[in-house]
Amino acid sequence: MKRIYLVGFMGCGKSAVGRRLSFLLKMPYYDMDKEISRQNGMAVAEIFDKHGEAYFRELETQFLQNLKDEDCIISTGGGVAIREINRKIMRRTGLVLFLDAPFREIWRRIHKDPRRPIVVNSTKEQIESLYQARYPLYKAAAHITIRTEFRSLRQITQYAAFQVNRLKGERKK
Repeated sequence: MKRIYLVGFMGCGKSAVGRRLSFLLKMPYYDMDKEISRQNGMAVAEIFDKHGEAYFRELETQFLQNLKDEDCIISTGGGVAIREINRKIMRRTGLVLFLDAPFREIWRRIHKDPRRPIVVNSTKEQIESLYQARYPLYKAAAHITIRTEFRSLRQITQYAAFQVNRLKGERKK
Protein backbone atom coordinates (compact mmCIF):
# COMPACT_ATOMS: atom_id res chain seq x y z
CA MET A 1 0.00 0.00 0.00
CA LYS A 2 1.80 3.09 -1.19
CA ARG A 3 -0.60 5.93 -0.57
CA ILE A 4 -3.98 6.45 0.98
CA TYR A 5 -6.01 9.23 -0.59
CA LEU A 6 -9.01 10.75 1.17
CA VAL A 7 -11.53 12.29 -1.23
CA GLY A 8 -14.87 13.98 -0.71
CA PHE A 9 -16.64 17.32 -0.68
CA MET A 10 -15.38 20.20 1.43
CA GLY A 11 -16.32 19.75 5.05
CA CYS A 12 -16.64 15.95 4.90
CA GLY A 13 -13.71 15.48 7.32
CA LYS A 14 -10.77 14.65 5.04
CA SER A 15 -8.21 16.65 7.02
CA ALA A 16 -9.38 15.52 10.45
CA VAL A 17 -9.56 11.87 9.39
CA GLY A 18 -6.21 12.14 7.59
CA ARG A 19 -4.38 13.46 10.65
CA ARG A 20 -5.85 10.75 12.90
CA LEU A 21 -5.27 8.01 10.35
CA SER A 22 -1.65 9.14 10.07
CA PHE A 23 -1.26 8.66 13.81
CA LEU A 24 -3.04 5.28 13.85
CA LEU A 25 -1.18 3.81 10.87
CA LYS A 26 2.12 5.57 11.63
CA MET A 27 2.37 7.05 8.14
CA PRO A 28 3.29 10.60 7.06
CA TYR A 29 0.34 12.89 6.36
CA TYR A 30 -0.06 15.59 3.72
CA ASP A 31 -2.92 18.02 3.23
CA MET A 32 -2.91 18.68 -0.53
CA ASP A 33 -4.29 22.22 -0.29
CA LYS A 34 -1.74 23.18 2.40
CA GLU A 35 1.12 21.67 0.41
CA ILE A 36 0.08 23.49 -2.78
CA SER A 37 -0.26 26.70 -0.78
CA ARG A 38 3.22 26.22 0.74
CA GLN A 39 4.81 25.39 -2.62
CA ASN A 40 3.28 28.48 -4.25
CA GLY A 41 3.74 30.90 -1.37
CA MET A 42 0.08 31.89 -1.27
CA ALA A 43 -3.21 30.69 0.13
CA VAL A 44 -5.50 28.60 -2.07
CA ALA A 45 -8.00 31.48 -2.19
CA GLU A 46 -5.21 33.77 -3.43
CA ILE A 47 -4.23 31.26 -6.14
CA PHE A 48 -7.86 31.14 -7.28
CA ASP A 49 -8.11 34.96 -7.28
CA LYS A 50 -4.83 35.59 -9.12
CA HIS A 51 -4.71 32.66 -11.54
CA GLY A 52 -8.19 31.09 -11.67
CA GLU A 53 -9.60 27.65 -11.00
CA ALA A 54 -8.09 25.96 -14.09
CA TYR A 55 -4.60 26.93 -12.95
CA PHE A 56 -5.26 25.57 -9.45
CA ARG A 57 -6.61 22.29 -10.88
CA GLU A 58 -3.37 21.95 -12.85
CA LEU A 59 -1.40 22.48 -9.62
CA GLU A 60 -3.38 19.60 -8.06
CA THR A 61 -2.47 17.32 -10.95
CA GLN A 62 1.19 18.34 -10.72
CA PHE A 63 1.13 17.64 -6.99
CA LEU A 64 -0.16 14.11 -7.61
CA GLN A 65 2.34 13.48 -10.40
CA ASN A 66 5.34 14.81 -8.47
CA LEU A 67 4.65 13.30 -5.07
CA LYS A 68 7.63 11.31 -3.91
CA ASP A 69 7.23 7.57 -3.86
CA GLU A 70 6.42 6.89 -0.20
CA ASP A 71 3.76 5.35 1.95
CA CYS A 72 1.66 8.29 3.10
CA ILE A 73 -1.82 9.64 3.68
CA ILE A 74 -3.11 12.52 1.57
CA SER A 75 -6.20 14.61 2.22
CA THR A 76 -7.10 15.90 -1.21
CA GLY A 77 -8.86 19.10 -2.09
CA GLY A 78 -12.61 18.90 -2.62
CA GLY A 79 -12.26 19.39 -6.38
CA VAL A 80 -9.40 17.00 -7.12
CA ALA A 81 -11.75 14.32 -8.46
CA ILE A 82 -13.09 16.65 -11.16
CA ARG A 83 -10.19 15.75 -13.44
CA GLU A 84 -10.12 12.24 -14.83
CA ILE A 85 -6.31 12.19 -14.82
CA ASN A 86 -6.34 12.83 -11.06
CA ARG A 87 -8.77 9.98 -10.46
CA LYS A 88 -6.57 7.67 -12.53
CA ILE A 89 -3.37 8.71 -10.74
CA MET A 90 -4.92 8.19 -7.32
CA ARG A 91 -6.44 4.80 -8.18
CA ARG A 92 -3.18 3.61 -9.75
CA THR A 93 -0.84 4.77 -6.99
CA GLY A 94 -2.84 4.06 -3.87
CA LEU A 95 -6.07 3.31 -2.08
CA VAL A 96 -8.81 5.93 -2.47
CA LEU A 97 -11.25 6.36 0.41
CA PHE A 98 -14.35 8.47 -0.25
CA LEU A 99 -15.69 10.12 2.91
CA ASP A 100 -19.36 10.22 2.01
CA ALA A 101 -21.30 12.79 4.02
CA PRO A 102 -24.83 13.96 3.13
CA PHE A 103 -25.13 17.54 1.96
CA ARG A 104 -27.19 18.67 4.96
CA GLU A 105 -24.33 17.60 7.27
CA ILE A 106 -21.70 19.27 5.09
CA TRP A 107 -23.74 22.48 4.94
CA ARG A 108 -24.05 22.49 8.72
CA ARG A 109 -20.24 22.30 9.00
CA ILE A 110 -19.24 24.81 6.32
CA HIS A 111 -21.94 27.46 5.92
CA LYS A 112 -20.39 29.94 8.37
CA ASP A 113 -16.72 29.24 7.59
CA PRO A 114 -15.06 32.48 6.39
CA ARG A 115 -11.96 30.51 5.26
CA ARG A 116 -13.95 28.95 2.42
CA PRO A 117 -14.29 31.66 -0.23
CA ILE A 118 -16.55 29.52 -2.40
CA VAL A 119 -19.03 29.26 0.48
CA VAL A 120 -18.91 32.95 1.28
CA ASN A 121 -19.50 33.87 -2.37
CA SER A 122 -22.20 31.28 -3.17
CA THR A 123 -25.74 30.44 -2.16
CA LYS A 124 -26.68 27.21 -0.45
CA GLU A 125 -28.32 26.09 -3.69
CA GLN A 126 -25.14 26.72 -5.67
CA ILE A 127 -23.05 24.75 -3.18
CA GLU A 128 -25.57 21.89 -3.22
CA SER A 129 -25.47 21.85 -7.03
CA LEU A 130 -21.67 21.62 -6.90
CA TYR A 131 -21.96 18.78 -4.37
CA GLN A 132 -24.39 16.90 -6.65
CA ALA A 133 -22.11 17.36 -9.67
CA ARG A 134 -19.02 16.11 -7.84
CA TYR A 135 -20.61 13.21 -5.97
CA PRO A 136 -20.42 10.68 -8.85
CA LEU A 137 -16.80 11.69 -9.45
CA TYR A 138 -15.87 10.86 -5.86
CA LYS A 139 -17.63 7.51 -6.28
CA ALA A 140 -15.73 6.88 -9.53
CA ALA A 141 -12.39 7.63 -7.84
CA ALA A 142 -13.02 5.53 -4.73
CA HIS A 143 -11.93 2.02 -3.97
CA ILE A 144 -13.87 2.24 -0.69
CA THR A 145 -16.77 4.51 0.30
CA ILE A 146 -17.09 5.35 3.98
CA ARG A 147 -20.44 6.75 5.08
CA THR A 148 -19.73 9.33 7.76
CA GLU A 149 -23.26 10.19 8.88
CA PHE A 150 -24.01 9.21 12.49
CA ARG A 151 -20.36 8.23 13.05
CA SER A 152 -17.87 10.03 15.24
CA LEU A 153 -14.46 11.05 13.97
CA ARG A 154 -12.98 8.19 15.98
CA GLN A 155 -15.38 5.63 14.45
CA ILE A 156 -14.68 6.87 10.91
CA THR A 157 -10.93 6.75 11.46
CA GLN A 158 -11.00 3.30 13.03
CA TYR A 159 -13.13 1.97 10.19
CA ALA A 160 -10.76 3.50 7.61
CA ALA A 161 -7.75 1.95 9.41
CA PHE A 162 -9.53 -1.42 9.50
CA GLN A 163 -10.18 -1.27 5.74
CA VAL A 164 -6.56 -0.33 5.01
CA ASN A 165 -5.19 -3.12 7.21
CA ARG A 166 -7.65 -5.62 5.72
CA LEU A 167 -6.47 -4.77 2.22
CA LYS A 168 -2.80 -4.94 3.27
CA GLY A 169 -3.49 -8.42 4.65
CA GLU A 170 -5.18 -9.53 1.43
CA ARG A 171 -2.27 -8.32 -0.67
CA LYS A 172 0.24 -10.32 1.40
CA LYS A 173 -1.58 -13.57 0.65
